[in-house]
This record gives sequence, structure tokens and C-alpha cells, in this order.
Amino acid sequence: MDASDTEIITAIRGGDSGRFEELVRRYQPRLFATARRYARRESEVEDIVQAILVRVFQNLDSWRGDAPFEHWIMRIAVRVCYDALRVHQRNREQPMAELSEEESSWLENHAASPEDRTDDTAAASSLVARAFEELAPASRLILTLLELEDRSVREISDLTGWSIPLVKVRAFRARAEMRRILTRMGVEKYL
Repeated sequence: MDASDTEIITAIRGGDSGRFEELVRRYQPRLFATARRYARRESEVEDIVQAILVRVFQNLDSWRGDAPFEHWIMRIAVRVCYDALRVHQRNREQPMAELSEEESSWLENHAASPEDRTDDTAAASSLVARAFEELAPASRLILTLLELEDRSVREISDLTGWSIPLVKVRAFRARAEMRRILTRMGVEKYL
């Protein structure tokens, strides 16, 4: 029978650091899924998950046990992902270029007859990813949590440590920023 998170953490705190591997196996799939939502490249996902696990191990003594361990670890995961986004914002490689031919073609076809959509999800995903890359880290984080992960304002507040009014303000600003990016890309004529 699998040990509970509390039992494993108690053993780790008692000096059996090898038991941390059990937590890694238990939460690694969820951490990888979370990191993939924030990483700009697949090659960065492992680095982000590693950073999350290091931070979890270093701060394991701060887990009080009054909330499920999964909530605590996911809060750390979101914060590490946010930190990674901020680092990328400072080290931006290049500004956004014109739309690729594939993305433009998809937009043209989708605008002409949205009900006759072909399976061009790759082009649509690429377009959204390019727009997301231009967002500021806080905007990208808030839109990912709200729109992609479908989290409530209260959940986002708990995960990020921001107040509920701040979450709402950042969501409003993030949507406005996304609109500006799409306008600059020339997508507004298709929306």
C-alpha cells in the first residue's frame, strides 16, 4: 500500500531523504504538464521541473500540513514557472515577425468559412503560441491560469499569492495586452 504524502514527508524530515523519490514519482506527471503550459520550448520543461523539485525539497520543512500537499507543491510550481517567464522576458531573443504563410492561410480560410474548419490546429496553435510569447510574464501567467487551465480567480489568488482584486486587474490588463498584440499581428481583421 502506498504511503500518504504526510508519512513520506515525515520520513524525509526525519532524515530519510531517499523517500523524496516517492514524491517525485507521484507528482512528476502533473509538474511536467504544468511546466509545458509555461515553457517556451520543450527543451526547457525538464529544467523547470527540476527547479520546482529542488525548491520543494529545500522548502519541505515549511509545509504545515493544513492543506493537501498537492496544493502546496502546485503553488511552488506556478511560482517557479512565473520566475522562468520573467527570465525569458528579460532575455528576449527577437521581436515578433510577420505571420508565417501557414498561419496567414489558416486565418484566411477560417475567416472565410469558420464552420468548414479543416484540421489546421497546428497553425492555430502556432498563432496563439506566438501571441503568448509576446505577453509580459504576469499577463502570460494570468491568461494561462484563467483561459487554458480554467482556474477561478480565487484559485489563482491562492496559487500566486496575489489578492483577488489584483488578479482581476491583471486579467483585464492581460486581455488588453493580447488584443494589442493581435492587432499588431494583423489578426484583428479575422476576429
